[in-house]
Order: sequence, then C-alpha cells, then structure tokens
Amino acid sequence: MISVGKWAVNTFTEWLTHEAELAPDAPSQTNFERLCDELRPGDIILVEGRSRVSDIIKQITQSAWSHSVLYIGNYYQLDVAGIAPAEMSHFATTPHTPLIIETLLGYGTIVTPLSKYRQEHLRICRPRNLTRADRNNVIKNTLGKLGYSYDFRQLFDLARFLLPYNLIPGRWRSSLFEYRAGESTKTICSTMLAEAFMAVRFPVLPIVEKADDGSLRFYKRNLKLFTPKDFDYSPYFDIIKYPIIGLDEMATYRFLPWDEGGYECNEQGDCAVPMAEPRSNSPNK
Repeated sequence: MISVGKWAVNTFTEWLTHEAELAPDAPSQTNFERLCDELRPGDIILVEGRSRVSDIIKQITQSAWSHSVLYIGNYYQLDVAGIAPAEMSHFATTPHTPLIIETLLGYGTIVTPLSKYRQEHLRICRPRNLTRADRNNVIKNTLGKLGYSYDFRQLFDLARFLLPYNLIPGRWRSSLFEYRAGESTKTICSTMLAEAFMAVRFPVLPIVEKADDGSLRFYKRNLKLFTPKDFDYSPYFDIIKYPIIGLDEMATYRFLPWDEGGYECNEQGDCAVPMAEPRSNSPNK
C-alpha cells in the first residue's frame, strides 16, 4: 500500500511534468530531419519544454531553454566503441535508432530515442574540437549515471539561489554548497552533463582569473549551479540552429549568372553552341 507522503510526491510530480498540448496543425520551430542529419555523438541538445516545471525553469534562468540532453549516437556506435552498458541491451534490436541520455523529473536518468522531441523547439550545442576519445569518455560518464534519481532538492535550492528576491540567503540550508564524501546517486540534467565534460577537462563555463604575471587560470565551477542556458552561453560550444524554414534552403547556387544561350566551352575563350545531329529518315533506325 502506497503511503500518503509517497502519493503526494507522485501527484505533485505528475502536476509539474504535465505538458501543454500542441495544436494538431502547429508546426515545430525546428526542422527535425535536418537537425538529425547534423547531429554528432557528444552534441548537447537544448529543449524549450512545455511542462509546468519547464516554465518554472525558464522563469528562474531567464532563458528559453528548460532542459538539456546529450546525443549519444545509436546502439551500434556505442557497441563498437565498447561503451554500451548492459542496461541498453533492449536497443540492440533497433541498433541504428538515434538515442539521447537525459535526467527527467519523475524518471531519473534514462536513455530514450531522439524522436520523442520531434515536435519540440531544439538547438544543438557542439563542443568545439572535442577529440573522439574524450567524446566517448563524456558519453561513458553519463551512461554510468543510468538509473540515478532526479535531485528535486537541488532543483528547488537552485531556484531559491537564482531568484533575485530571496528572503533567505542562498547559502543557508542549501544543498548547492554541501560537499560530501562519496558519489551522490541523484542529479539533474545540466549538472550531469557539466560533470561529464569536466571529467575530460573540457570547459563549459569555467571561472577564469588573471594572475599578477598576466597568465590565466581556469577554476572548476560548482557543478550544481549549471543550467541549460550555460551551454548556449558558453564560448566553447558552437551553436547550430535548424529552423523549420531555413534561409540557407534558397539554393543560392541556382541564381549564379549562368549563360542562357546554350554555349559549351572546352576552355576559356573556346565556346560554341553545339550543333544538333541530323536525324535519319530511315525506318530501320
């Protein structure tokens, strides 16, 4: 029998994660097919989100992005790289399905097909010049978090810390500034991804200070303070957008000043209109 407390938490979670319905004829702002063609394993995908908790996150962070996921490729690619965990064996029957890993309220850290976000407003954030070995290590790091619970306390404390009208100082009774020995089995989406990139020393949004001699020093930022917009803001990620109607789809090469007179050239200055071959009147041809 489920306890009253458990029932209340589940009910509140369902209310928070309820998504607003899309109009049947409402087009997505993203060209999903082109985005799929562009994606590479190791890319971060930002999601606008339509749930109540998404709206809360967008209000808190003053950003359009409420969620971040990591594109990990497909099962075949993961298996060849030797980083496909046993928990993903059910994807072996569809080895070429594009997959993402994410941490969701009510579900924890899971791997799902990319197609679940087909109708959403998306943006690609690509880590610039990330090596193949480090890319695989980033993916492996996140796959090691499969089954982790969603850290709702961290989300609550992050909201309290970021809101400008806090009545209680952010550092008081906040999990954001607690440093405990051992590894936590709870996380949120941006923290999990920032941790994976920091594991290979790839900067997302580090603290940079200049020493007296003019040299620069990078400092690791508190991983619990990361939000989806940080990947959009980071100078170390390239931003790739594919709107539903792309201006680059106008095929500008078709508007080059091509000759319309039918000339063909052997080389510069040696051009002529090809002579048509005479037709034969023979009935046998």
